[in-house]
Amino acid sequence: MTSRAKAAGPTLFAAAGLDKDAPRPLADKLRPQKLDEVVGQDHLLGTDGALTRMLATRSLGSLVFWGPPGTGKTTVARLLAQETDLHFEQISAIFTGVADLKKGFEEARRRRELGQGTLLFVDEIHRFNRAQQDSFLPVMEDGTIVLVGATTENPSFELNAPLLSRARVLVFKSLDAEAIEKLLTRAEQIEGRKLPLDDDARTALISMADGDGRAALTLTEEVWRAARKGEVFDSAKLQEIVQRRAPIYDKAQDGHYNLISALHKSVRGSDPDAALYYLCRMLDAGEPPLYIARRVVRMAIEDIGLADPQALVIANAAKDAYDFLGSPEGDLAIAQAVIYMATAPKSNASYAAFGAAMRTAKQAGSLLPPKHILNAPTKLMQSEGYGRGYSYDHDQEEAFSGQNYFPDALSRQRFYNPPERGFEREIRKRLDYWAKLRKERDLERGSS
Repeated sequence: MTSRAKAAGPTLFAAAGLDKDAPRPLADKLRPQKLDEVVGQDHLLGTDGALTRMLATRSLGSLVFWGPPGTGKTTVARLLAQETDLHFEQISAIFTGVADLKKGFEEARRRRELGQGTLLFVDEIHRFNRAQQDSFLPVMEDGTIVLVGATTENPSFELNAPLLSRARVLVFKSLDAEAIEKLLTRAEQIEGRKLPLDDDARTALISMADGDGRAALTLTEEVWRAARKGEVFDSAKLQEIVQRRAPIYDKAQDGHYNLISALHKSVRGSDPDAALYYLCRMLDAGEPPLYIARRVVRMAIEDIGLADPQALVIANAAKDAYDFLGSPEGDLAIAQAVIYMATAPKSNASYAAFGAAMRTAKQAGSLLPPKHILNAPTKLMQSEGYGRGYSYDHDQEEAFSGQNYFPDALSRQRFYNPPERGFEREIRKRLDYWAKLRKERDLERGSS
């Protein structure tokens, strides 16, 4: 394990004073020394923030920090340890194995026996496998460590349920323009000089950072290194220096959301020409094509659904084609998918059905399915009536038994209501026919 916050004495290099002249990255110079110096995370660290409340009660539990790079996850973890008098220990899941973890846990136990708690910060925690994640559970439960894991991936998909049940997930947001501007102002104060950028170039630099505070400070250093005395850069010169294209619109702000909304609604409104226009606006601005491809997949699911089952296939194929070809050839695959989505029949019936079913599932609680559709692998389950009276549909006339599959305590529900459009016209015919058969079979069962 590395990065001990309370290491022994200074190194010979530091003791000799040589570290004072050693170059330090701007991000390191600006690293907050107190929690109220962290920018962009007011929902966590503001007056009524989640972490503020925890610290007020001195009840810091295990946490998972989820958010994009450069948003302060490591810094906040370090400062939490400082605020709660915990020994800070940092590891990276990329370089740490089970043996290293066991050794670190033993060190934490020894510290605990001496009255010193341990905050273990695990960077990239989602990269640990299931066995490695499970190894944290005992030491979290007995208080040997307070775990703070950091991940850029969705914890719901990447972390084990037992680990998640013992930790609270806190979401870190990308830094907005105001937060990055605060970082730039603080950098100018520490360096004692202004950034040699005109107003438009400064706005462009903030946009280039794309919500990443560390990236913003790295770009700032590049600008200072490139500037001659008295020189002030405009946007074009800034792009030339940092070799990064300023977007035509701010990908983190209104322009980004306005154009993706316009693209989505043009597709939903079956206007392929408008959809292509907004697609090209976004591509020309430097929007990552895979982001657009993901949105096209979403359109296929939400707005077309089973009115054209091929839509989802086409959308995924476009994403795969872009992965294979890259830009600019792969851009055409996304354009083709956008045209297909815009000209496809539209239906949100699946989307609405899923929402309605989810609401019922949450409201009705944990109802047992009817016993006749439960498997009965044991004699006890057979004696309880599991599987009794089940009709195998393939053996029935027209392969349809018409039995009830909802819990006995829940009346039959109707979630999916396909419109008379596209392929769903055929689905509606089937459902109406099966409803007719079900009614007939119910009458037959009632009279027998």
